[in-house]
Amino acid sequence: MGERKIGVAMDFSASSKKALRWAADNLLRKGDILVLLHIQHRGRAEAKHVLWSHSGSPLIPLEELKDAAIRQRYDIPEDAEVFDMLDTVAQEKELSVVLKLYWGDPREKVCEAVGELGLESLVMGSRGLGQIQRILLESVTNYVLSNASCPVTVVKAK
Repeated sequence: MGERKIGVAMDFSASSKKALRWAADNLLRKGDILVLLHIQHRGRAEAKHVLWSHSGSPLIPLEELKDAAIRQRYDIPEDAEVFDMLDTVAQEKELSVVLKLYWGDPREKVCEAVGELGLESLVMGSRGLGQIQRILLESVTNYVLSNASCPVTVVKAK
């Protein structure tokens, strides 16, 4: 089977960690490329990376993400739980892990990333909002489900 590119939307929340765990347990297989999509709202960090403000950062391999200076440069949260999980799944499933950072509206940037990176599937968490709340709050999940160009799996928070 060739390598597949599987995306996980990662904002380091409990629901995105649950989505990562679900992808590791149910979707990822040997030789895959796991692409973490991390979207930051426009602001101070974007100005530091004006070169990549529209196209996103370069792909950052897991080995580089382990370096505190790299995480600080890109304002990536320090989250031992996530990085331990990534280390484990990369070793157990013999796959590559990279992170792609974007700045802007998460709804639009996730959908852009799916096409730009050629993702075959995307996994994302859900905060567990009710249907009315999702509509009123313009849910990222609802938007991505309607607009992404690949299959999307939503992992419920509860």
